[in-house]
Amino acid sequence: MAEASWSTDTGEAVYRSLDPVRNLRLRVHLQRITSGNFHHYQPAAQSGSDLIDLATFRPQPTASGHRPDEDEEEEIVIGWQEKLFSQFEVDVYQNEAACQSPLDCQYRQEILKLENSGGRKNRRIFTYTDSDRYTNLEEHCQKMTTAASEVPSFLVERMANVRRRRQDRRGTEGGILKSRIITWEPSEEFVKNSHVINTPLQTMYIMADLGPYGKLGYKKYEHVLCTVKVDSNGVITVKPDFTGLRAPYRIETEGEKQELWKYTIDNVSSLAQPEEEEREQRVFKDLYGRHKEYLSSLVGTDFEMTVPGTLRLFVNGEVVSAQGYEYDNLYVHFFVELPTTNWSSPAFQKLSGITQTCATKSLGMDKVAYFCYPFTFEAFFLHKDESADALPEWPVLYCEVLSLDFWQRYRVEGYGAVVLPATPEPLWNQAPFGKGCRVCWTVWKDSASRAPFTMCW
Repeated sequence: MAEASWSTDTGEAVYRSLDPVRNLRLRVHLQRITSGNFHHYQPAAQSGSDLIDLATFRPQPTASGHRPDEDEEEEIVIGWQEKLFSQFEVDVYQNEAACQSPLDCQYRQEILKLENSGGRKNRRIFTYTDSDRYTNLEEHCQKMTTAASEVPSFLVERMANVRRRRQDRRGTEGGILKSRIITWEPSEEFVKNSHVINTPLQTMYIMADLGPYGKLGYKKYEHVLCTVKVDSNGVITVKPDFTGLRAPYRIETEGEKQELWKYTIDNVSSLAQPEEEEREQRVFKDLYGRHKEYLSSLVGTDFEMTVPGTLRLFVNGEVVSAQGYEYDNLYVHFFVELPTTNWSSPAFQKLSGITQTCATKSLGMDKVAYFCYPFTFEAFFLHKDESADALPEWPVLYCEVLSLDFWQRYRVEGYGAVVLPATPEPLWNQAPFGKGCRVCWTVWKDSASRAPFTMCW
């Protein structure tokens, strides 16, 4: 017998949606495979072959009757967190003594209303919502591997109680949780449940009671058809994925009477109407426009653009220290020399400066004067020849270290020059007689011919 075509990919699929999850609708179709409908999934037999028609194995009605059609096949549309009771829950909650929590009492009232209004609309397909006890136990006993004899590790046992779902889901809209942003005296249970990322997560299980005819309501016949998880970021995880155009999934029951079931899961959520989409687009357009105006107000209208074809150089520097000089009360006189070709600076720009007079302090065998004197300037370079051989000459920084004596006379202690680097880096300007002045700066370059960039060190 040829093997039927089934979908073996039962892994989970992840979707992201900006719409409210309450609009999610899933259509689940469940059908038992019998000898009468199994031949629809078999390849066509060759003519003239001596094969027995599978339809001859269809069970014939007996005096006691056979399975009704609604017991062989069922299709239902389920909404997000919609509670559909199983036969087991109906039998349990009809007994008032079995209700131990407010949720159990609520389920009992709903079941009694269903019985008075004509009964349930479902038979085999039912659901476990995020508030049900099954969801808590399933997350607590979740396995990490597919091995039948899996032994939980120490980490799995310690992480079993760490719930990635919000514990008090009903109170999230109140003002109590929002006001307690910081827990000043956390308990051990709070620390244990909050030391990982606590992403609010809601879970829903779509189940099926695959018990034999007339034996519905036993926990051992319950099977998970689909698991749907939704977090607060709009991420929807479905396991297994929606059937779509693929082959249906299969479930083979165990026991004395093994049965084969097939089922499909489809997303039948209502699409937004054109008027709603147009209204949503207008809201987003207005929101983005307001945000653009807000950003423009932060920048202002006085933003100065670089002249096309011009390199604009910004230098932020600092005269840090001077070390190794003989006399005390040091100060530094510095100035920047721009090349004569194609370089210029604004008229108000000062290209020279003098630091304050600083007394030295002993550092090992040397005397050090710490200035920490900042300076800044800007210059322009006009691109005329952009060839690789026509690299621009770079500005030069000249430094002169002087000392001031008791009679207000100054002496030149040392001097030197250094070319401003094309990349930001601290420089040590080595002066004569083994003496030095440390100067650091940061360079910004902006060009209209390319995107502006910043270099610092």
